[in-house]
Amino acid sequence: MDINTTKSYTKYYVIAWVFGLIFYFLDYVIRSAPAVMLPELSHSFSVSEIRLVTIIGTYYYTYSTCSLIAGIALDRFGAKYSLFAGALILGTGCLLFMVSSQFTGVVGRLFQGAGCAFAFPGCVYLASKGFSAKSLATAIGFTQCLGMLGGSAGQFVVGPLIEKGMDISLFWLSIGIFTIVVAFGLWFITPANKIEQKTEPDQKKQGLLSPYKIVFSNPQSWLCGIVSGLLFAPTTIFAMTWAVDFFQKDRSLDFHTATISSAMVAFGWVFGCPLLGYITDKINRRKPVLIFGALFMILSLVQLLYFPDLLPTKISMFLLGVGSGAAMIPYSIIKEANPDHVKGSATGAINFITFGVTTLLSPLFSHLFGKTLASSLDKTLHFQQAGLFWIIGISIAIVISFMLKETGEGQRKLVIAKE
Repeated sequence: MDINTTKSYTKYYVIAWVFGLIFYFLDYVIRSAPAVMLPELSHSFSVSEIRLVTIIGTYYYTYSTCSLIAGIALDRFGAKYSLFAGALILGTGCLLFMVSSQFTGVVGRLFQGAGCAFAFPGCVYLASKGFSAKSLATAIGFTQCLGMLGGSAGQFVVGPLIEKGMDISLFWLSIGIFTIVVAFGLWFITPANKIEQKTEPDQKKQGLLSPYKIVFSNPQSWLCGIVSGLLFAPTTIFAMTWAVDFFQKDRSLDFHTATISSAMVAFGWVFGCPLLGYITDKINRRKPVLIFGALFMILSLVQLLYFPDLLPTKISMFLLGVGSGAAMIPYSIIKEANPDHVKGSATGAINFITFGVTTLLSPLFSHLFGKTLASSLDKTLHFQQAGLFWIIGISIAIVISFMLKETGEGQRKLVIAKE
């Protein structure tokens, strides 16, 4: 294939990446939106809020497991079929949320998690095909930023709409149909896998799970996933699921203020993720920035819990989001700690471990603090104890971070110099 044809297909990959960005944006909108409609969903599914949070948490069951399937699908079938299937499943999951049934609520949320699992790996895959090596890191950073904007919009925008009386069925119908439209956009614009095969040399066929055997047999992969999961959890479980309820009941904030405050965590990610990533590249080190980000999270939580008058709640939550951008650093470490030919599978593996941690912590937090939210007599103490849960988790992440091997360019140059 001549160079002009290759450039032509590169253009289509960039356009497909834009559609992928919309898919990833919708991923985070759908992930976070239920937090601002807990009473409405409880009434629709005829369940208690504790049971509803359990239903919402099933998202991470399929998200974590299907992250592995997404990695295999992208390697085997390319982005055209994989992203189309993921977006179509996500749209179907949204439409199922319109049905006033606990069963369809569970199935819908499982579908949402399964579909969303294809979004980020798919965007990274398309970016690697459409951008040069010099621009790839910027493209991936922009992808993550847009995703977190979606997480913020899922509360920042949807919350006021619900407050003004928007019917939740109309919301799920609209976003479901729009997601399915995006799915067909991905289908029509993304080049088929056969094009990719013509531009790449033939490789010896490997077993389906061979890349994952390499990644999961490396202890560094597990450490990366656990650290990332513990740093992600305050965002995914607290900010995107429980924060609105906690701020209303423990801090006596009105619905609008509680919604804006919880949305500020995802908004902080928009700044924290590229900022901390830039610093790691600038100093050529991963671990110091990772640990600094985790410590910054702890400081912001301590201020929110024990010195709430120092800063407005929304600023405290924004700073928490900035610090939690460090959760993306292990995604770089795991790629650098594994061989080049399994880097794609490494993304699926760390997603699996990261959100496996979330899957374990979500019911634990709900049991310890969620079910006592309405009945607790000392609201301040209850809020502080709930926040301390996340401080302990972040502290464990810092301890594990010291066990990670430094993979930054600065360390590699040091090793080469010694040799």
